[in-house]
Amino acid sequence: MQKNNSQLRDRDDYLNRLIAFRDTEPIKIITGIRRCGKSSLMKLMIRYLRQSGIMDEQIMEINFESMEFLHMDAAALYQYVKGRLPSDKRAYLFLDEIQRVRQWQDAVNSFRVDFDCDIYITGSNAHLLSSEYATYLAGRSVEIKMLPLSFREFLDFHGYVIKDGGEPGKVMRKRITDAEGGSYDPKELLEVYMKFGGMPGIADVGLDTDKALTLLDGIYSTVVVRDVIEREKRRKQRQITDPDLLRRIVMFLADSIGSNMSMTSIGNTLVNEKLLDSGRRKGKPAVQTIQAYVGALLESFVFYEIKRFDIKGKEYLRTLGKYYIVDIGLRNYLLGFRDMDVGHIIENIVYFELLRRGYDVAIGKVGDQEVDFIASNAKEKRYIQVTASMMTNEARERELRPLHAIRDHYEKVVISMDESPASDYSGIRNVNLIDFLLDSSGMYR
Repeated sequence: MQKNNSQLRDRDDYLNRLIAFRDTEPIKIITGIRRCGKSSLMKLMIRYLRQSGIMDEQIMEINFESMEFLHMDAAALYQYVKGRLPSDKRAYLFLDEIQRVRQWQDAVNSFRVDFDCDIYITGSNAHLLSSEYATYLAGRSVEIKMLPLSFREFLDFHGYVIKDGGEPGKVMRKRITDAEGGSYDPKELLEVYMKFGGMPGIADVGLDTDKALTLLDGIYSTVVVRDVIEREKRRKQRQITDPDLLRRIVMFLADSIGSNMSMTSIGNTLVNEKLLDSGRRKGKPAVQTIQAYVGALLESFVFYEIKRFDIKGKEYLRTLGKYYIVDIGLRNYLLGFRDMDVGHIIENIVYFELLRRGYDVAIGKVGDQEVDFIASNAKEKRYIQVTASMMTNEARERELRPLHAIRDHYEKVVISMDESPASDYSGIRNVNLIDFLLDSSGMYR
C-alpha cells in the first residue's frame, strides 16, 4: 500500500508568493533545508490549482527521492514528461528535489521552451542556483526561499490561536488560546519554541523531547550525510572526505552563533580547544579545507552567513562575519538542550524572522562598535539591536551606544524580552520580542 499524504497545514506567506507567479514564464524554484516544508508547499499549490478549476490531468507531480526515478537523467526525464503531458491544455509541472537528476537544468529549460507549462521545482541545496546553472536560468526563474516555521506558524501548527488583546495605542499584547478556549502564557510558549525549534515535523510527533530528538536526529543525519557528503562526491571539486571534521565544525558553529569569526579563527579554535584529534591530524586543517566544509554547510542551508557593513564607509567588509543556524531546535539537538546564551538564541530567531519578512540583513559596523542588524528592503531601512534585557544601566548603555553613534535618520529599534519595556529611549524604539514575533499588521515588515 502506498503512503498516504499527512495532513497539510497552511503556509500562507509562501503559498501567496507562489500564487503571485502562477502562469508566468519564470520557473518557480523553492529552496531550503530538507524537511522545512518544500514538498508540502508544492502540495498546497496543487490543492489551490484544483480548487481554482485545474484538472488532475493537467498536473504532473514527481518526487525524485522515489526509487522509481533514482537513475533518471535529463534525457529520460524529458521523455517521461513529454509522454504524459495533456495535448490541448496547459500543464503544471511539480518537480521535487530536482537536484538529484543529472543535468536537470537541460530538461527544465527544454520544458520551458518546448511545452505550454508552468514549472515549479524544489531543491535542498543552494548549489541548485550556483553560477554554473545561471546560464540556463538567468532571468527565467524566481526563487522562493523557504525556512522552518516562524513563531506564529509554530503556534498554528500546534493548534494554538492568536487573538488580539490590550487597547489601541498601547503596547501590543496578544492572547493565545487552544481549540477549547484555554489561555496560555505567550512567554512560556516562546520558551517551548526556543527549545524545539520550527521544523514542521515536530507538529506530527508532538512536543515530546525524546520524539523531537529522534526527528531532529533524522534531519541532521540526512542533511549532513546525504546532502553534504554525498553531494560533494557527485561534484568534481574538493570533496568532504572527513565526516568527523565536518561534525566538529557543525558543533563549533552551532555553539558560536552570533559571534564574529573567520575561517582562520575557526581552524585555530578547533585546534586550541582540542576539538580536532591531534593524533590523527598533524596541525590544524588548512584554511581552504575549513572554507570548503563551511561552504558545504551554507549550501545545504544548515547555516546562514551574515556579512558586516561599514555604515560610515558604506561598503561590505570581507572579515569577521557571523553564522546563524537555520533552526534553534537543531542547535539544541546538537548541543544537548543545555543552558545556553539566551541573547544569542533570540538574536538567531530575530535574524531569520527578518529574512522571512523580506529584509536583506547585514551586521552594522560604526567605528569600533557594532549594530546587530541592518534590515533593509526597497522601501525602508532599520537598525536593530537584540538583547535579553534592557533593565540594567549597563545593558542600556551597551545596546544604545552604537545606535546613538549612527548619524542618519533611519529608524532605530531595540528588541528585548522585557515584558514591560520602556517605549522609547531618546528616539530609539524598544520592542518586546513576543510582540515583534506575533505582529502581523505590517508594522515591522
